[in-house]
Amino acid sequence: GHIVRNWKVRWFVLLQDKLLYYKIEGGKKEPSPKGRILLDGCTITCPCLEYENRPLLIKLKTKTNTDYFLECCSREERDSWALDITGAIHAGHPVQVQELHRMKNSFKLLENISLHHIVERMCDSSTGIKLTRNLQQGNRYKETFTGSALVDWLISNSFAVSRFEAITLASMLMEENFIKPVGARSTEATRFSDLSEQFLDDSTALYMFAESSKKNISSKEELQFNISELSGTIVKQGFLAKQGHKRKNWKVRRFVLRADPAFLHYYDPTKEENRPVGGFSLRGCLVSALEDNGVPAGVKGNVQGNLFKIITKNDIHYYIQASSKAERAQWIEAIKPLT
Repeated sequence: GHIVRNWKVRWFVLLQDKLLYYKIEGGKKEPSPKGRILLDGCTITCPCLEYENRPLLIKLKTKTNTDYFLECCSREERDSWALDITGAIHAGHPVQVQELHRMKNSFKLLENISLHHIVERMCDSSTGIKLTRNLQQGNRYKETFTGSALVDWLISNSFAVSRFEAITLASMLMEENFIKPVGARSTEATRFSDLSEQFLDDSTALYMFAESSKKNISSKEELQFNISELSGTIVKQGFLAKQGHKRKNWKVRRFVLRADPAFLHYYDPTKEENRPVGGFSLRGCLVSALEDNGVPAGVKGNVQGNLFKIITKNDIHYYIQASSKAERAQWIEAIKPLT
């Protein structure tokens, strides 16, 4: 928000020259937009590292110097929005748009790589990356490492086979807020470079562990969701109502359906954390629509209809409400091939 600096869920619609945003009431967007961001003359920063505990931010600065901070639910969603918004900003320059697509297609999470595991290895006192003190432009930084040192370490520990792969991996560590740039050289790269050039393979670019990275490693709650299950291609996403397992109440959740690997995760739009509050593998699941004439067994509370049910292979039952029969059918159609 511009006046009260709180975070609110909004439904965004990207047009050719503007970005509209709508309020969400009862899981549905209101008919009239709450506001708009004119894209002519905008500059975009992605990832935006101004909020250390929010690694999934996009920053838009309008030509009138108004800053907008937009937070996404996943790295894939953030990068997709950033690419499309940048394409709209540069709509008159097709060569730039093609280059953005090329960068996006080459910037993917390497298979079977856990970022948490990499950072654990980096922090190891005997085999991890060596931390040194550095003096840059009069500022003394403790426990830092250079960009080229991290690239060398990733290759020597077999996390990457080339400097290009290592730079890509290091960029992801920075995007997911495991490491952060310090000093003018690396900080300026995050502000003014393209997505593929924000991490510098350079002996003068300094980086350090983000304050939250070691907390993330030691937190069992944070490790509930392996990075591999969140790295699949997003097939479908949107707001649905879900019945709780204990209290049997209904709450609006943002659902994200991924393939390869096939998972369905759900996020609490009122919370600040950028991680799912729940999710499960779709392999071996059963999904089906529930009749609207009467309340099925196992369902309680305020039921408006348009229900469907997912039963996992561990026999856990999820009851979910869509806003319409058409939306329910779309979700079932998207989920079924992944089971």
